[in-house]
Amino acid sequence: MFDQDDLQTIRDEKATWDEESLSPVVERFGERKETFDTDTGGQEVDPLYTPADVAGLDYEEDLGFPGEEPYTRGVYPTMYRGRLWTMRQYAGMGTASETNERFNYLIDEGQTGLSTAFDLPTQMGHDSDDPMSAGEVGKTGVAIDSLDDMETVFDGIPLDEVSTSMTINAPASVLLAMYIAVGDKQGVDRSELRGTIQNDVLKEYIARNTYIYPPGPSMRIITDIFEFCAEEVPSFNTISISGYHIREAGSTAAQEIAFTLGNGIEYVQAAIDAGLDVDNFAPQLSFFFASYNNVLEEVAKFRAARRMWAQIMDERFGAENPKAKQLKFHTQTAGSTLTAQQVDNNIVRVAYQALAAVLGGTQSLHTNGKDEALSIPTEESVRTALRTQQILAQESGAADTVDPLGGSYYIESLTDELEEEAFEIIREVDDRGGMRKAIEDRWVQRQIQDVAFERQREQEEEERIIVGVNKYQVDEEEEVDIEEVSPEEERRQKENLDALRAERDDAEVTHRLDALREAARGDENLMPYIIGAVKAYATTGEICDAMREVFGEHQPGM
Repeated sequence: MFDQDDLQTIRDEKATWDEESLSPVVERFGERKETFDTDTGGQEVDPLYTPADVAGLDYEEDLGFPGEEPYTRGVYPTMYRGRLWTMRQYAGMGTASETNERFNYLIDEGQTGLSTAFDLPTQMGHDSDDPMSAGEVGKTGVAIDSLDDMETVFDGIPLDEVSTSMTINAPASVLLAMYIAVGDKQGVDRSELRGTIQNDVLKEYIARNTYIYPPGPSMRIITDIFEFCAEEVPSFNTISISGYHIREAGSTAAQEIAFTLGNGIEYVQAAIDAGLDVDNFAPQLSFFFASYNNVLEEVAKFRAARRMWAQIMDERFGAENPKAKQLKFHTQTAGSTLTAQQVDNNIVRVAYQALAAVLGGTQSLHTNGKDEALSIPTEESVRTALRTQQILAQESGAADTVDPLGGSYYIESLTDELEEEAFEIIREVDDRGGMRKAIEDRWVQRQIQDVAFERQREQEEEERIIVGVNKYQVDEEEEVDIEEVSPEEERRQKENLDALRAERDDAEVTHRLDALREAARGDENLMPYIIGAVKAYATTGEICDAMREVFGEHQPGM
């Protein structure tokens, strides 16, 4: 962008500025701290950036234009000038009827996409009356035991008019089947169903541990979903490859990029090995990232990830369809940064994190409620979180131009640094046999744990300031309204499940589950069999157990 003579002149003038202007002031007054790093400590931040810091930047090759390779500046030409990001507030609580009420409330308040949180038993493929579920029903999201619950959740909500994200992984095939069945009952053509299932089991082995089956069968189910949806549900995103949980577990921004894209590589290769056409299924892949407090680092992270994925899909997999090279992603503000102390401070944190996501070009966004360090959010805090997005969209001006920070010497330099570090990690993963092998060897987990330990040490020793926690504390205890799920709701959920089992055709359920087991023993696509079982009102636990009998359960370290 600058010729060599210009760059040398800038370097010389910066050296003079450093010696004559900066150094005397630093020597006299000092700086706030000895070193300045990005939020996760991966990159040292210089006091000033100039064109010399991006001397190797090639505009067409490294930046380009929005909607064109390498997609650094965005996946759409108009970005938010054409349409705002989808405001997809994560919601799910207690029973299906309560979740339906919350969904309708959010739609009335201006939300443009639904996002479903499931309780822990559902995430683990257990019914509400399973002994393993005791005390957990409806606690972290909605309990979905059968198609009957899914019908209640979406009662009065036409599925051809909404886009629905479902944060579900090991049982993703079952919950997707239920969603398709609800659409069928509403008379919605399957091609009109829009949304996303998380369906990212590899990150479960890394960060969350809500897995069911061993990696091999899990990958088979995922590729079956890819194949089925490419034909039957083409507008539905079949996976949300999730860096969010990797970052929440403690990773650096560069690790978040590398391990997320590394998982993506593993899924794409598995699908190709199963005989799928990369240009056919890859456009349905989506990603999910966290947005943390360091606004500029997060913006650079999103830009680097887009550029890297385009290169990976082009050079590694030979993708020709432009949509197969586009990294489209959902963002959630960082739950682990929310504090139980001085909860109103969390509104500010969430606002900055949301700004970073928008400046970085996200396709959809969830903003956390201020009270999520204490419980599932109240209706009031959910409204404030949604209003945060609406103010950002309508009042801040951040959505008025595409990639507003593009060309910043610091942003471009940091984008390059994060890309370089992330590619270096991916190369090491390749040397270790790929992400699946690196996960099985627990190498990935150890990398994240080391960073998390260091971050905790920094907080405890006040090297890293958390406002209201290790600095600027207050003595008085705040009174905070907390949303709670009562034992009565768990009892009602179990009663509803008993009633369902009493009313359904048990012979049909048995027939459908036997057919699923037989298909699992072979190599047929499992999705039609799962949909058949769902429509017979087999339960989540019964369907998952049928596959457990064939596939077994994953045992860590084995």
